[in-house]
Amino acid sequence: MTDDERPRPGGARRASRSVRVSRADRRRMRHQEVRGGRRALRPDEVVALDPDTATARAKGGRRARRPRQRRVQGLGGTLGMTFLGAVVPGSGYFYTGRRAAGWVVLAGWASVMGLAGWYFGRDWHRAIDVAFDPTALKIAAVVLGTLLALWVGVVWTSYRLLRPRERPRWHTVVGNVSVLLICLVVAAPVLRAAQYALATADLVSSVFDGNGTATAPDLPDENPWEGRDRVSVLLLGGDGGDGRDGVRTDSVILLSIDTRTGKAVTFSLPRNLSGARFPEGSPLADAYPYGFTNGDPADGNYMLNAIYRNVPAAHPGILGNSSNEGADAIKLAVEGTLGIPVDYYVLVNLDGFKQVVDAMGGVTVNINQPIAIGGDSSAGVPPWDYLEPGADQHLDGFHALWYSRGRWGSDDYQRMDRQRCMVDALVESADPGSLLLRYLDLVRAGKEIVYTDIPRQLGPAFADLALRVKGGKMKSVVFRSSAEFSSANPDFDYIHETVQSALAPRKRKAGAGSGDGEGTSEGTGAEQKVAEDPVDVCAYNPTGETVEDALARDAAYR
Repeated sequence: MTDDERPRPGGARRASRSVRVSRADRRRMRHQEVRGGRRALRPDEVVALDPDTATARAKGGRRARRPRQRRVQGLGGTLGMTFLGAVVPGSGYFYTGRRAAGWVVLAGWASVMGLAGWYFGRDWHRAIDVAFDPTALKIAAVVLGTLLALWVGVVWTSYRLLRPRERPRWHTVVGNVSVLLICLVVAAPVLRAAQYALATADLVSSVFDGNGTATAPDLPDENPWEGRDRVSVLLLGGDGGDGRDGVRTDSVILLSIDTRTGKAVTFSLPRNLSGARFPEGSPLADAYPYGFTNGDPADGNYMLNAIYRNVPAAHPGILGNSSNEGADAIKLAVEGTLGIPVDYYVLVNLDGFKQVVDAMGGVTVNINQPIAIGGDSSAGVPPWDYLEPGADQHLDGFHALWYSRGRWGSDDYQRMDRQRCMVDALVESADPGSLLLRYLDLVRAGKEIVYTDIPRQLGPAFADLALRVKGGKMKSVVFRSSAEFSSANPDFDYIHETVQSALAPRKRKAGAGSGDGEGTSEGTGAEQKVAEDPVDVCAYNPTGETVEDALARDAAYR
């Protein structure tokens, strides 16, 4: 025996020390030797094998097959597969051989998308229901944030598993930045949607909750229009800006809607209407048996626009439990004056109106004559400037407010016409793209200037009704000075007859005149004198007067 073959003292001990075999592996080797008749591996034999091979041989004498982890070669392939994993979550895991994780992610993603599609696809009105439910909106925001975080985690881990083990440094930098950009591109709209959901929840809670009135009807949440041919909403423009004592409703328009067809009629009353009536049997009818008047039709404290402010001050609590006695009072006044029920109201404070217009990016109107900016007709103080006449004039919030409010050199009826034109212009300007871009600004403005007693639960029903109104026909009735109508001494029988004729027009007789034969009417002579198409009033028909002419005319007051 040579020196090389001679065992060295302690050699076996040193070899055994270099091999670490767990007790579980030793038991498996002994068990295999007994069952299969094979010799168990000695520790010095295990040394020559890697741990996986040793375990495999101990178990059955064959090498176990591990799933092979695939990696993409090259930066382009890595980013391409990562992008695919972003579009179809889990596909990156499948490519790298992690099928279990891939199935979990893919199944979760498909379940979420399928459930959302099933819930909203069966009835798209459910989306409107969610839009008027603050709790559901907040939950939606949390769910969106959670799904986004999970999605970002899947994309990032897919990228880490896909990229080559051996890669240059620039590959790592460019890859990390590219994946970060992919995540940001997707995260931005999702985060904005969550932000919109939270803002909408705040808006709905602020505008609709806690503003109930004593005069609002109690309608069921489910199918509220059942048994109701029409629903009416009083649209009020409150002028409560700086220097004003309280709110004066200088714009009073009742919108009456056919709940089946969506056909609507608007009735505009002048702000200086004297002696407004209250419905028989109401507490205010007892308090004002001759209408809202003191006998002097020129007294501004007893005109229609003063009811919102003065009636609650004179008779606090007369209508019972109400969060807005002024709104209740003017609702009853319009109901008694027109002779039809007034269900709800919407008040827009004109002082904050300019914020809404600015949030929408401005509004475009036709200006037929110079319109005063500033001035006080009652005090004889002329305006300091005028809006320039012209077609398609684009106005910001400040100038749009004076377009609607300016009174110097024009009467109340011209002012009412401009307010109607402004409403039409706002509807025309409210395209979905612009509203989405400026949605948060609109929400912030709406919270401060819009008040209503429409219950939040009826929001979806009114939204659906608004779509019918947009697809239907709208008629406008304006009560202006004429041989039949006087705001100082109104003929209420004439007003009631005109309203009923507008709501239930008589069919034309066969061969009588021209028309489409659908929804046309003869109407009464009274109705034809007060009914107008707002498009004609808002068209560009210049008077020829210039701003220089208006300033020269005002020189006598300076």
